[in-house]
Amino acid sequence: MTIPSSRSDRERLIRALFDDYIEMYAGRDDRLIHHFSDNFSGHTGGGDFLVKDRMVWEKVTRQDFAQVPERIRFELLDLSLQDISDDVVLVTALFHIHLPIPDPAFAEEVARLVLLFRLEDSVWKIVHNSYSIPDRLVQNGEIYPLQLLREKNKALEALVEERTQALHDSEALHRLLTEDAQDVLWKLDSNFCVTYISPADERVRGFKANEVVGHSVLEMFTPEGVAIVKDVMRQGQEARQSGATSYFLTFEAPHLCKDGRVIWGEVLSKPDRNAQGDIVGYHGITREITERKRLQDQVRQLAFFDPLTQLPNRRLLSDRLSQAMATSKRSACYGALMFLDLDNFKPLNDAHGHVVGDLLLMEVANRITRCVRETDTVARFGGDEFVVLLGELTTEEVQSGVQACLVAEKIRGKLCEPYQLIVAQDNAAERIIEHRCSVSIGVTLFLGTDSNPNDVLTAADAAMYRAKDAGRNSVWSAVAFDQSDVSQ
Repeated sequence: MTIPSSRSDRERLIRALFDDYIEMYAGRDDRLIHHFSDNFSGHTGGGDFLVKDRMVWEKVTRQDFAQVPERIRFELLDLSLQDISDDVVLVTALFHIHLPIPDPAFAEEVARLVLLFRLEDSVWKIVHNSYSIPDRLVQNGEIYPLQLLREKNKALEALVEERTQALHDSEALHRLLTEDAQDVLWKLDSNFCVTYISPADERVRGFKANEVVGHSVLEMFTPEGVAIVKDVMRQGQEARQSGATSYFLTFEAPHLCKDGRVIWGEVLSKPDRNAQGDIVGYHGITREITERKRLQDQVRQLAFFDPLTQLPNRRLLSDRLSQAMATSKRSACYGALMFLDLDNFKPLNDAHGHVVGDLLLMEVANRITRCVRETDTVARFGGDEFVVLLGELTTEEVQSGVQACLVAEKIRGKLCEPYQLIVAQDNAAERIIEHRCSVSIGVTLFLGTDSNPNDVLTAADAAMYRAKDAGRNSVWSAVAFDQSDVSQ
């Protein structure tokens, strides 16, 4: 399979794989199991547990197909593709599910499917599958609540003959589909005060309904969540003013729990309008996605950060350098890039092993980070090589070069200070290894986007090798200026 060369090509490929998967699932075609990765996990729709074994998931799938052998129709409501990294794509879809047994109430509810695709040996595989159906009251190991639906249909047929029970049965159905649902259903008035919230909120966040109803919806969120909600409100208002309409407005935000915990929720919201078209309130569904957010953060950490030092890796460095160059173009301020290489790292590794070498690299990362501003970037480039990115210095080249070299000299001095590396030993006291390490640093400046990020990295790397050739333990700048400015 040819790996897509652009984001749009990748999205088209993932959409095609998603459509093929849905067609196979709707047609009860068990060939869809070939889409799954060997390293697979999934949440079943009919149960509240995580499947971590691909073979178990195949068994669940075949049980699903055996229970409902006839074709199922999916009515797609919403679909989003989110690039987690170049080789990980998250797909979230909302459906109406139409089972062979007709049940309007079930078919009108919203079901959700989450698929996490990952590129494995040039083939996109599904590594996580999570689906949630609106009615969880399955019986006898069912995937879909067919027995329940049959019973409900019989009850509805009986209601035709028993008109006096219509209101009572309607209220019972409402409780079944709302108050017993795992997701939180809610309604707001036009001032964003809660007028109804389902009992699921107490199970999820711990608040009783009377502690929420009558209060502003903003009280449900953390300060970060409040900012997200207000931004969504603003975007919704701007969209309505421009004449745009949407079936559901979807966003993710952190929610407060009564015990102090913070959970993430995916919120689906829709405005309620009166006969004149004016908004008189809102209603929607909130689903807890804390585990999904944790997985996304884990994938991002693996994709963009060095696992040893927790510093940005090459991929994230390249992105931040591009952003810094764009900022430099707007502000006309110079930026600087430093390439650092430890001078005598290999002898430590050879004498004491990689565990001690890793301890040194972590301490080096900490010392460099303490020498720069929070807005600057310190990245591990690989091995014993580090890169420091300084943004927005001054509009004058020589002055910017002096500032950058002053920072480089500060780093060089800190890295030359003695190291005491504490090594834990099994059944023995800790061992302390003393080590001295110097560094060679190359510095270059950039202004705007006249050159590309690779050229800037190459220039800093070349300056670092000039520092090596000059005897190591030194700073070499690609910018010409009076070195006495630095020594002062």
